[in-house]
Amino acid sequence: MTAPGPQNRITDVAGLKVGNAQDAELRSGVTVLIGDGPFRAIVDIRGASPGTRDTNGLSLGNVGYPVDAIVLAGGSLYGLDAVSGVLSHLRAHSRGYAYEKDIAPIPIVPGAILFDLTNGGNKDWGDDNPYIKLGRQAAETAAADFALGNAGAGFGARAGQYKGGLGSVSTRLQNGIVVGALAAVNSVGSPVIPGTDAFWAFPLEQNGEFGGHHPRDIRPISLDLPADVKEGPSAGTNTTLAIVATNAPVSRVALQQIAIMASDGFARALRPSHSPFDGDLVFAISTATELPEQNDPVQNQLLGHLAADCVARAISRGVYEAETLGPVKSYRATFGLT
Repeated sequence: MTAPGPQNRITDVAGLKVGNAQDAELRSGVTVLIGDGPFRAIVDIRGASPGTRDTNGLSLGNVGYPVDAIVLAGGSLYGLDAVSGVLSHLRAHSRGYAYEKDIAPIPIVPGAILFDLTNGGNKDWGDDNPYIKLGRQAAETAAADFALGNAGAGFGARAGQYKGGLGSVSTRLQNGIVVGALAAVNSVGSPVIPGTDAFWAFPLEQNGEFGGHHPRDIRPISLDLPADVKEGPSAGTNTTLAIVATNAPVSRVALQQIAIMASDGFARALRPSHSPFDGDLVFAISTATELPEQNDPVQNQLLGHLAADCVARAISRGVYEAETLGPVKSYRATFGLT
């Protein structure tokens, strides 16, 4: 039996905190996931237009140092500088990989970005990239409880024709294993079933976490692209970013398998997903301090299955929690639910 954790956020995985920082004038922001200690991490990139920093080191062919934090940011390539702000925060707290006694620890902080440069915010920031400051602010405010919707990396996001946002959920097993997901939703694809006010992921919803709206009747769905996808998309101008986490002791090889399965959560919540115009990706992490004695494919299958469902739920929750920003109406405003 499974059920959401007490926070119904990724921070139900013990040892994780999330911080958000945003600038209303800029209409953009940064979200940071920080561990109480370093954790194993991997990344799975499915979209054709990703923007990342320091993710190559997560691949199985490389050393794969333990990670201290993961950054999700708006701002397209400018947003990658948010990692620098997080590095400064962690260095000030003596976090990171210690190479030698006389060298300051080096934090390992991969990051990924979404595109929100054309959402009407003031992007004329001059020579001082605001994402460095936003990254540090997000790290400084990291906590178990954090805002959803128009928050952090989801502040200026858009999901199809609806306001996008930041979403998070969790699932807890009776044996104490927890799986959680965090998503910043800025997709080309639509999160809503055509002709309804129901999310594609409605069968997966737990405890009304994204409004409890179901289709009034089941009918064949058109195979055409939904009418409420983002209009006039171009490469690199979208992207949904996700992190899945577990406290289960799994290897990096197992995490890769879990991340691949978790990526299917995009397709359960967005239509279409992983398009040529999206940079969709999933970070998968384990906070367990010890490796398993042996690989357990049965457990890994369950974890990947739960991770995919959590990603889909987090995407839908992020859109549900979002509020209208400028001309982009929220899901709730569009369907008169506010």
